[in-house]
Parts: sequence; C-alpha cells; structure tokens
Amino acid sequence: MAGTVQAAARTRQPMRTRMPAARWVMVWLCFLALAVNYTDRANLAVAAPSIKQALGVDNTTMGLLLGSFFWTYALMQLPAGWLVDRYGARLMFPIAVCWWSLFTALTAVANSAATLFGFRLLLGAGEAGGYPASARVVSRWFPPHERGVASSIFDSGSRVGNLAAIPLCAWLIGSFGWRASFVVTGLLGFVWAAAWLLIYRKPEQHPDVTPEALREMEESRATPASSEQTGDEPPMRWISLFRYRTIWGMMIGFFCLNFVIYFFITWFPTYLMTTRHFSLRQFGTLGLIPGLIAVPGGWLGGFTSDWLYRRGWSLTAARKTCLVGGMLLSSVITLAAVVPAAWMALVLFGVAYASLAFTAASIWSLPGDVAPTRSQVASIGGIQNFASNLAGVVTTSFTGVMLTITHGSFVIPLATAGGLCLVGAATYLFVVGPIAPLPVIKAPGLVAQSGR
Repeated sequence: MAGTVQAAARTRQPMRTRMPAARWVMVWLCFLALAVNYTDRANLAVAAPSIKQALGVDNTTMGLLLGSFFWTYALMQLPAGWLVDRYGARLMFPIAVCWWSLFTALTAVANSAATLFGFRLLLGAGEAGGYPASARVVSRWFPPHERGVASSIFDSGSRVGNLAAIPLCAWLIGSFGWRASFVVTGLLGFVWAAAWLLIYRKPEQHPDVTPEALREMEESRATPASSEQTGDEPPMRWISLFRYRTIWGMMIGFFCLNFVIYFFITWFPTYLMTTRHFSLRQFGTLGLIPGLIAVPGGWLGGFTSDWLYRRGWSLTAARKTCLVGGMLLSSVITLAAVVPAAWMALVLFGVAYASLAFTAASIWSLPGDVAPTRSQVASIGGIQNFASNLAGVVTTSFTGVMLTITHGSFVIPLATAGGLCLVGAATYLFVVGPIAPLPVIKAPGLVAQSGR
C-alpha cells in the first residue's frame, strides 16, 4: 500500500528530465491503426443499402451480417490481449493489421450472405488485436498523468476511421460500386504495417530515449520495466484477473458504452437514410456531424482526466468523474428518437457521441492504471474489450429484430441505448473500485514470464 501511495505521489511531480518526443509518434501510430481498423469495419454499414439490394437480404439478415464481425472480434479479445503481453506490440500489432486488411479486401468477392458472413467473422478475429496493443504501447511510453491524453489520442482513431468511412466509402460506392470500397480500404492496413515495423520500438530500445529519461519513466510507474525484464514480477495466472470486482465493473460499464457506440457504427447510416430521409450525398456531409463533435470530445475527456489528477485529485476521483459524467450525458441519445426535426436529432446524436468519446479516454486509461503488474496491461484491455464488444452482437441483432417487428421504428433501440448509458454510469461509480494497481493474486508454483 505504501509503495502504491509513493508511486502515485511521484506521478504528480513534474518530470525533471525532458521526455522524448518519440512517445507521441508511437501513440499517433496507434491512432492511425485504429482509424484503419474502424474504416474497415464501418464500410459495411455505409454499403448496407447497396448490399441489401445486390444480395437480396432483409433487415434481420442485414442485422446478423453487421453483427457477425463482433462475434469473433469479442471472442478473440481474450487471446489477443494475452498474445500482445507475451510477444509484444511491435510483432503482434502488424500481424493483426495485415490479417484484418486481407479479409477486408476479400469481402469484395462475396456473392452471398453466407460468404459475406464468413469474411466478416475472419475480419473480426484480426481486428481484436488493435486496442489491447494500443493500451500496452501507452502503458510503456506514458506515465499516469499523461495516460488519459495519450489514450484519448489512440481511441479517437476509431472516431476518425468511422468518420472517414462515411465520405470515402460513399464516394467509392457511388463511383465504382460497393465492392471497390472494400478493396481500397483493405490496402490501407498493409501500408500502415510497413510503417510500424520501420518506426516502432520499446522505450528501452529507442535511440532517442536517454538513460535518464528511461529511469524517470520507470520511476513514475508502480511496477518498473526492469522487473519485467529480469522476471522479478510476481507470478500470476491470467485467469486470476477475473477474480477482481473492478475488472467485472470495467467489463459491464464498457458493454453499456459500446452498445451505444456500435449503433453509430452499424445502424446510424440506415437510420438517417430511412427515418430522416437523408440521401447518400446528405449522409456523406451532414452525417459527419456527430463524429466530428466526438473527436474533440474524446481529447477533452483525456485532458480533463489528466488535468484533474495533476491538480491534486486522486486518480480515482479524476477518472471516475469523467467516466460517470460522460455516461450520464450520453443518455440524451434517447431523445433523438422523438424530436421532430432532423437537425435536432443530429445535435442530440452529436452530444451523445461526444460524451461517449469523453468517457472512453478514461476507459482506455484503466488497464494501465489498475494492472497488478505490467505484464497484464494488454490482457486487461482485451478482457474489458471482450465484454464491450459483445454489445456489438447485441446492438446489431437487437436493432434489426426491432426494426422488423415495429416496421422500421428506431424508438425502442434508442430508448434502450439511453437506459444502458445510465446503467454504465452507475457501474463505474459503484462497482469499479479505487483506481490503483490491483493487489497481485499469487500463483504458487508458476514461474514469471517476461513480456515484450
């Protein structure tokens, strides 16, 4: 306990050594990867009306197709986090990106709902590595008082990617057909992977990180990097992470947030075009508004969390203020279903999306904040992302079924989304415990393995 307090106190002190600018290069690389990630997954949502017509599928089937990605994406979070902790982000991140990029491009040859379903399953398996790898990179390169901002940067890649998919895919579909959109977006990942392998290094291996800077970076963490290298970290089983109440709270809270996030990624284009009668051109312009607001909303969330911590708030108070406040405000999404004008709905969607992004910055700071040892950061990121992406399956399928039952009404899906925002706020407030490294659950007889 004393060690944790001392570590927390150290993080509030200004860095005495000039920190390497390379740390920002690393987090922006993660940003770009997740931008590609979300462009590749969101292109199906933009292409959905064209694919429904080309393949002759109804709303229920389209809901299953939109949700198929999340089945494997959610399930593979668990091994993906472990693999990143075991073999390192430098190796596992580009493998994941190349995998998902391949199956994005292959989606162009789908000629039935069944083949499209299969390609989306394989796409989801690869994309599972993106967020756990990014969380591990931030935990290595950034101390707690910068971790909120860094997390908000890489997490905003998801919004930018989803945002870019709207005009890019709409233009590609309108000019060359829906199949071309998958080929073009699939090629982006291979370019990123080449850049990552050329640029990314761990702090200990980067030429711009001086010994003094590395030592000060290590001192700001609860568990020094040296213990990971020498095998001095207490041995602990991966399955033991499920014994913490805080981990379960992180899983439930993130599920609630992602139920709403994935409405934007999957059914939002259909909502605007069928309920609000937007044309494809209008969707490619006005439909950008919520995403445009969400990007700075996420950055504001990361800045606010870190700023409160540097101002003397406890890490628990700083993170939970942003987690709970953001979830509460995002519940206004329910009102978008009942306001009469399209511009009113867009404003409410923008407030809700920005509030979710504001919250997500602190969510992705949590793995590094609470990990018992540094060799569990990506694993915890994968565990909470596993739970959160079960919401992708639920959101897409539930919305599709409700549209079929109610003959196209989005009232029930949007009311459910707002209710889950309130549940998420309560979970982060009452179920998640203090934001501090969790006590190690020792596993007798295990030999600690070094991570990369």
